[in-house]
Amino acid sequence: MPTSPSSPSPLPGLLLLLSVTTGLIDAVSVLGLGKVFTANMTGNVVFLGFAAAQAPGFQVAPYLVALFTFFLGALVAGRVGQRFGKRPLRQWLTIAALIEAALLWIAAGVALGFDVPTLKPTAALFAIITLTAIAMGFRNATIRQLKVPDLTTTVLTLTVTGIAADSSLAGGGNPNLARRVGAIVAIFAGAALGAVMVIHLGLALPLLLSGFIVLTGTLLCVRHPVAALPHG
Repeated sequence: MPTSPSSPSPLPGLLLLLSVTTGLIDAVSVLGLGKVFTANMTGNVVFLGFAAAQAPGFQVAPYLVALFTFFLGALVAGRVGQRFGKRPLRQWLTIAALIEAALLWIAAGVALGFDVPTLKPTAALFAIITLTAIAMGFRNATIRQLKVPDLTTTVLTLTVTGIAADSSLAGGGNPNLARRVGAIVAIFAGAALGAVMVIHLGLALPLLLSGFIVLTGTLLCVRHPVAALPHG
């Protein structure tokens, strides 16, 4: 995105805010849906391997559903990006935020009738997995197309690697250090807050909050003058 010293891109701030929602969603899915990730597919592939080996406490179906629906969300986001990528950034971001928030809020509605200790009803379990995985797949593909360095909003492996490999101790110049550390802090804070909510209040509230943060943060971001320009 073209920027000037007086008009820096609003995207890093927005993506740090979205990283908080990743922690919230991970708390919902891991603590509330029976050890399944809907934002981080690496964990699901590992857990699927455990399930294939018949390790106690792991079932194949939830991980397959999460992987497939995450893929579906990313596929749709790719199409949306192709359509809106040449238009003003605010149009693209607003459409993406509306889709993600709607999916999370529908999941929150489903969660009102879901019992976490028993993971029942089963239909609600798979509905929440499906809705949140589509939302996070959509988000991941959108962020990938935005190409903001060191801010994927969902994974931190490369972020931690970059902090170490590019550090002054390794002979580097510590590029984007504040951004990288901020991403770690954001996901940590979201996970901690989400865990408290899930344990004491159930799944609906963190899902509602996640959708609110996504939509409100995006609407604030797109007010920035540079959001009137196409991305790239």
